[in-house]
Amino acid sequence: MRMNKIVISALSLSALSITSGCVTNPETGNRTVSKAAIGGVGGVVGGYLLGDILGGRNDRTAKIVGAGLGGLAGAGIGYYMDEQEKKLREQTAGTGIEVTREGDNLILNMPSNVTFAVDSSAIDPEFQTTLGSVANTLSQYEKSYVDVLGHTDSTGSDQYNQSLSERRAVSVSNFLSNSGVQSARLATKGYGESQPIASNSTEDGRAANRRVELKIVPIAQDDLDS
Repeated sequence: MRMNKIVISALSLSALSITSGCVTNPETGNRTVSKAAIGGVGGVVGGYLLGDILGGRNDRTAKIVGAGLGGLAGAGIGYYMDEQEKKLREQTAGTGIEVTREGDNLILNMPSNVTFAVDSSAIDPEFQTTLGSVANTLSQYEKSYVDVLGHTDSTGSDQYNQSLSERRAVSVSNFLSNSGVQSARLATKGYGESQPIASNSTEDGRAANRRVELKIVPIAQDDLDS
């Protein structure tokens, strides 16, 4: 299933300004925010991928059904995600993690300065307590998919950055799974340096681009029934 990709560069951007900053790949049809648009925006936040979940819903919902997990219906979706968002914001306050709400989806942006040492995919011991609290909430709110997305800055080769982003995403996913989050809900992907949220020409920008994101999407009962 084709997945549309849109970078949310700042909370202050309107839907119109995001659309005007997008370009369409003529071969794939995917839409992304142009590099020029990224370079001109300050106060960036993690979170994008307004399209489908990793792997597509058919594959993921089959795993959810197999694991015996249920879905959400109607107005219950918004309330469920409201409560999950509130709990996650409480747990991550002051930790350096940013929580962004986009419709019924939640994005947790975890910068590498609080999650990993430089050039490492081993989760910082000081961060494990916070990530453990996040995992506890995710395990309680089990009617949601969790995509774990790894990113790097542009320093180093494309191949190395791709590998590092994948290893970091897997490291976070494994930690969540070992902390009680059902593996059927989890999927990982590394984007290397291909999805910057800031300019790589400055240290602050590169630091913002080195991140792991959790995209939390409600499991709709309609998906499970289809």
